[in-house]
Amino acid sequence: MKALIIAAGYATRLRPLTDDFPKGLLPVGGRPIVDWIVDNIRRAGVEDIRLVTNARFAALFEQWSDGVTIIDDGTSTNETRLGAIGDIRFADLDDDALIIAGDNLFDYELAELLEFQRSRDGSAVAVHDVGTKELAKKYGVIDVDADLRIVDFAEKPDEPASTLIATATYLYTRAHLRLVDTYLAEGNPPDQPGYFVEWLHRREPVYAYRFHGGWYDIGDLGQLLEADNRLRERLGLPQRSSYSVDD
Repeated sequence: MKALIIAAGYATRLRPLTDDFPKGLLPVGGRPIVDWIVDNIRRAGVEDIRLVTNARFAALFEQWSDGVTIIDDGTSTNETRLGAIGDIRFADLDDDALIIAGDNLFDYELAELLEFQRSRDGSAVAVHDVGTKELAKKYGVIDVDADLRIVDFAEKPDEPASTLIATATYLYTRAHLRLVDTYLAEGNPPDQPGYFVEWLHRREPVYAYRFHGGWYDIGDLGQLLEADNRLRERLGLPQRSSYSVDD
């Protein structure tokens, strides 16, 4: 089992914070976002952890690395980025793999996801009920059967069928990861990792691990501040009315 953190985007919605600094290294609760992800991966017993980033931020991630293997995908602009699925292919994983977006924070233990996937005959996706269909429009909306196998997946639908959405945490079997080449060769979108799940579940078994508790998808400054304050509250740190990289 390997783990891959996807952190090669340019976080344009967080500029100017991310003009010269990667989103994954922005502090929340006094620590870089990716620190929280790496700690959870290691608690799940996965030691081979890799992080794919771009040429602009590779050196900063190397300074941080803490035993994580840094992969530079060679891109230097938002316009030339490989996309999340393109970066999964670039990382050339040769094993079952836990794949997590570098801006995706959550309260549950990844060990629970691994245990769930091992009890099934396919890959697994962590899913969460966001409570409203308006919010669900921003994500990949799913439907499952009695065995929690995904039977429908719609990426950012105009009319969501439910409020249950896929989060950017996936556990793929090595056989399913090999299909990324086929997916991309067919001309499918290289960005938005949910598109691969949408394609894969029609061909192979993919299951939904439903978790409870907090989940933070850090896409803009408001979500960054919310995640920062939730983690600061947990650690007994004072709340802030505006985000700052300083403690």
